[in-house]
Amino acid sequence: MVTDGFNSLEGVTCTVTQGAMYSFPQILLPPKAIAAAKAAGKAPDVFYCLELLEATGISTVPGSGFGQSEGTFHLRTTILPREERMAEFVQKFRDFHESFMEQYA
Repeated sequence: MVTDGFNSLEGVTCTVTQGAMYSFPQILLPPKAIAAAKAAGKAPDVFYCLELLEATGISTVPGSGFGQSEGTFHLRTTILPREERMAEFVQKFRDFHESFMEQYA
């Protein structure tokens, strides 16, 4: 459910999460978001993760902490919600991501 949710979003790709409690989607950030991150003195993936946390309470780890390839942006999220709350998690992430992409398009 989480992988499908990520992959249904514009600019997000995620490999299938099997037998793990982590997911590591790649986020294609628009140039305006990258510029806003730089203006704030933050790496773009850090900026995205902090905005996500502030807007939704969803805590993620920027991919830059895992040695991601230069010029790519990822985040790691721990998939801990109970199954019956997973749809709510996916919807909160979707709402944030769509708003973020619209803001920085």
